[in-house]
Amino acid sequence: MRWTSAVFSLALAMALPGPAFAQSEPFPNRAVRVIAPAGPGGNPDVLGRLLAAKFAETLGKPFVVENVPGAGGVVAANMVAKAPQDGHVLMLADSGALAINPALNPNTSYHPQKDFTAITAIATLPTAFVVPPTVTANTPAEFIALAEKEPGKLTYGSAGPGSIHHLTMAAFADRAGIEMLHVPYRGGSAMVNALLGGEIHAGWSGIPNVLSLIESGKLKALCVSILERSKTLPNVPTCDELGVKGFDIATMLGLLGPVGMPAAVVATLQAETGKALREPKMAERMVQLGVVMQENGTAHYRKFIADDMARYAAIVQKLGLQIK
Repeated sequence: MRWTSAVFSLALAMALPGPAFAQSEPFPNRAVRVIAPAGPGGNPDVLGRLLAAKFAETLGKPFVVENVPGAGGVVAANMVAKAPQDGHVLMLADSGALAINPALNPNTSYHPQKDFTAITAIATLPTAFVVPPTVTANTPAEFIALAEKEPGKLTYGSAGPGSIHHLTMAAFADRAGIEMLHVPYRGGSAMVNALLGGEIHAGWSGIPNVLSLIESGKLKALCVSILERSKTLPNVPTCDELGVKGFDIATMLGLLGPVGMPAAVVATLQAETGKALREPKMAERMVQLGVVMQENGTAHYRKFIADDMARYAAIVQKLGLQIK
């Protein structure tokens, strides 16, 4: 009778999903969803698909990228925060979801540091300060001088209120002590088209969106937004080089999942991400995308998230941009 009871108990334990049994299964044991908080063609989507293909190849299960745009990454972040903790729902997160939106809206329904497992940083995405040829400025200093002559008359575009493009220019204008008029558009491509059409005088753009336009002379790049020159635009100086000292704003992409993921799953994903990014073809593709690869690992990613939150909170508070 004891033996029968023991067998029944064992059978019941195997039939019912439980933490100990679930953790003993290999990862992944089914398809993994990779949430990209952007539409097709955006950097989270492109990098997500590159990594998903590598993960599927080495880990033997499908990694399926799902595009979940909306509210600057908030919709996607909410999905992942509520997902099971076994690592089968991941997110290619950026600063929009983890730093900018929480700074703009103190009532965001998730906490970037408490509701997610930071798996690894992947890359930073600098932007380029671009103007059409009709704007006579060729350096940040010359642009600042133009703006000083006619306060509030020069216009700049963005991918929408609270976007990285908006906050980068707002921070630049604040640092330079100039006034400009913000013209929001529905996405970065629409902003670039406005620049080409002469609707606005300037904007900060992701490098892939404007690379060919800079090379063809349809737009001028005055500087890039980070402290080191971009390998994609090696002839374009940094703002720091040209006198806007310490100017360093970029969004970061990283891989995360729900809080409480098993350490072994996190270690597997870190290792596979590191291997994928070290491949020569992947590194070359990263340069084409205008992104800068980051150090692999949780500690580095956690620090960047904390620094990013402080950076954008300071910008938003100083400029009075909070959404109440």
